Amino acid sequence: MNARSVFLRVWKLKPLDVMVFVWLARPLECIRIPFAGAKPSLLNSMLHRFRKGVLVKLVVAEKTLDKFPELKDHFQEVVDGNTAGSPMKAGHKWTHLKPREISKRLKKRGAAVSVYLVKQLLSHFGYRRRKLYKGHSLKDVKDRNEQFENISILKNAFLNRGLPMLSIDTKKKELLGNYYRDGTHYGQRPRKVYDHDFTSLATGLVIPHGIYDIAQNRGYLTLGTSKDTSEFVCDNIEYFWRNELQYIYTEADHILLLCDAGGSNSARHYLVKQDLYKLAQRLQLNIIVAHYPAYCSKWNPIEHRLFCHLTHAWQGVVFDDINIVKELAEKATTKTGLSVNVWINPKTYNINRSVNHGFKNNIRKYVNFFEVLPKWNYAIQYAS
Repeated sequence: MNARSVFLRVWKLKPLDVMVFVWLARPLECIRIPFAGAKPSLLNSMLHRFRKGVLVKLVVAEKTLDKFPELKDHFQEVVDGNTAGSPMKAGHKWTHLKPREISKRLKKRGAAVSVYLVKQLLSHFGYRRRKLYKGHSLKDVKDRNEQFENISILKNAFLNRGLPMLSIDTKKKELLGNYYRDGTHYGQRPRKVYDHDFTSLATGLVIPHGIYDIAQNRGYLTLGTSKDTSEFVCDNIEYFWRNELQYIYTEADHILLLCDAGGSNSARHYLVKQDLYKLAQRLQLNIIVAHYPAYCSKWNPIEHRLFCHLTHAWQGVVFDDINIVKELAEKATTKTGLSVNVWINPKTYNINRSVNHGFKNNIRKYVNFFEVLPKWNYAIQYAS
């Protein structure tokens, strides 16, 4: 079926002779469609239908702006009074007006333009539909940039030697039960869920802890059902090392762990270092730990290379049980080759554990702190 027959079937028009300029997807194409004996009203109707199309846009806006340059002046007068901007960056502006509101205000000024043309004006002046971006740190952390440079050096060193670089973190806890989740799904009718997310109604709790292999672009996800502790984290690393990673890195004698500086990965807690020391002895590996500074967790690779895809895979789904969480997480693949292995950790963890006083009092015997920013960088050696 050629373009002409498709056009006639879609728009149900009788042939006439007219030249129509349309946008088909991206490129501008000139399509000559043979017609005969059509009235101007039919042509106007056809153009109106084209304007409502999704893939077909009339090349009218640009010509209109060139023909009536005063429209740009009227537009700026309307928008400037309802525009905010950054005091630090010139040209960084935003407006709270919607295209339909701008169209109404322009009409009051004697310029009756369509919403479609207003969108072209917004585009012309650099306005786009944008989401809020969490990029403003709550606090300027001392030595922040120096730590980023140190992490970059460590990553390059491990990459060049073919050693494992693992980015780790715990994702937001998920409640099991008939709870609302953002997103949509395919269904014959809407599914009703609780109108309040009371934890007392939950049938269980899922703690997703992730391990992201930076070099292999592979994710390892543990679904815990107890508490998010440093022991929980170390058990997850051990499980995937023994079942997956040791067969990929057969000659490895070091592991680089990239993690946040708080929570179950806290850079300040002795208990975290004690559990990591025990892990190093069990795996017979040397563990290098580099923490991201406070308020910098979004720079941890696992956040934007694994967790974002898990969030997408879980959208619009009710977590009736933990197996649904596992099944959907395993489907979180990407065109770049990301794959996710999932394990359910049924172990119960105690949150009232305390560090061994012998370990705490002799910390430097077990942990080798770097000369560069020792609070965030240290090595735990296997005592062979």
